[in-house]
Amino acid sequence: MYDIIAAISTPPGEGGIAIVRLSGTGVLGKMAEGFSPRHKGITLEARPSHSLTLGWMIDDGGEIIDEVLVSVMRGPHSYTGEDVVEINCHGGFLPARRCLERVLAAGVRLAEPGEFTRRAYLNGRLDISQAEAVIDIIRAKSDKGMRLAQQQLSGFNVRYINDLEDGLTRINAILEASIDFPDEVGEPDLDEVEQRLQEIMGSLDALISAAKRAEIFREGVSIAICGKPNVGKSTLLNTLLRKEKAIVTEIPGTTRDVIEDYINVRGIPVKIMDTAGIRATEDRVEKIGVERSREVINAADLVLFLLDVETGITEEDREIFAQISSRKVIVLVNKEDLLEKNIDAASLEKTFTGLSIIHGSAREEIGIDELEEAIESLILSGGTGSDNLEIMVSTRQRNALEQARQHVTDTRESLREAPLDCLGVDLGGALDALGEITGKNLKEEAINRIFHDFCIGK
Repeated sequence: MYDIIAAISTPPGEGGIAIVRLSGTGVLGKMAEGFSPRHKGITLEARPSHSLTLGWMIDDGGEIIDEVLVSVMRGPHSYTGEDVVEINCHGGFLPARRCLERVLAAGVRLAEPGEFTRRAYLNGRLDISQAEAVIDIIRAKSDKGMRLAQQQLSGFNVRYINDLEDGLTRINAILEASIDFPDEVGEPDLDEVEQRLQEIMGSLDALISAAKRAEIFREGVSIAICGKPNVGKSTLLNTLLRKEKAIVTEIPGTTRDVIEDYINVRGIPVKIMDTAGIRATEDRVEKIGVERSREVINAADLVLFLLDVETGITEEDREIFAQISSRKVIVLVNKEDLLEKNIDAASLEKTFTGLSIIHGSAREEIGIDELEEAIESLILSGGTGSDNLEIMVSTRQRNALEQARQHVTDTRESLREAPLDCLGVDLGGALDALGEITGKNLKEEAINRIFHDFCIGK
């Protein structure tokens, strides 16, 4: 049994409605102190679950604070598994704040960050993996990231982990049977055990690989557009953003600073950055911009290197490329809509061997689909994997998977050399690591750290 907690669950600012959420044993009776139903004779304690009641929040002097709709959701069929009340008041900072202050004055405690979801976990409504999915949904930067988080919330991850745990438990049972009943069972079939371990390692490898890909959809990547002045960097930025973010002129050096915004490329959240043209200059302001551009380019996950098809590959281009050649680079031969072309395929292949080379026009939006496809391929290192496994895994869960894989590897390597009881130690370590993903073996400190990242009211 927990005390009653409350918090504003909607973001600050003006809106149609704001929601104050309460949860805990006795919350319906506590709400009666500050809520007056429009229809006399109605009480919240008598209302059925998942119903709405119209009325007013009133202060301790009987004055109306706001007209509200109160939602009643009885446990265990609620988000937290307890009785939950949500006050739907008018949007804006003041109505929600005053409704919250009223329930706090009645003896309700202000919720800590993530405390509603924490109670859902403690009451068995969610496992820890599903609880982590909640924050991934809130922070999703793309449809793909949100879909993977929703999949995790539905228990998709746990089903995979349960299958792995079942496999390890069967192997452990084979070994323990040989230890406990050597006369009846005899020596274990080590070939069978090794095959089972290999299958589990394959599943763990697939999960870890999918986790690395999913991290891209969760966190996103940064891409820097670079090249010499007047090569079309700002035009490309505006085309990708579908808006006039950067000033475009025929004068070289127009962009003096890094201009950035966010786009979505094939479901991948991308921070796209237009940099100042890289060149030697005596202009003090432009020089600062060039230096800042170099810093941004060095920190970017991927670089789009633009060439001007009309000017050809110049010495200036070669010098810039020498500075970025160790990075992930896509070459865009820009201004393909112009009649005069001074770049041939042989020169491109010789200078940019092994790189993705796209021909297009930022101004005429030629080659943009091909460019986005190249970005997706390079970021994901070739696609979604041969197993087509798509799964959202947090950094904590990925670390646990890697620990489990190491224990399985140790078991397999020492299978024919170590005593059977020693093998059981490593198998137990693998099971403990997997148990951390679902929360079976999670320590209080780790649980606190997970929910500390949540917002108040969730």
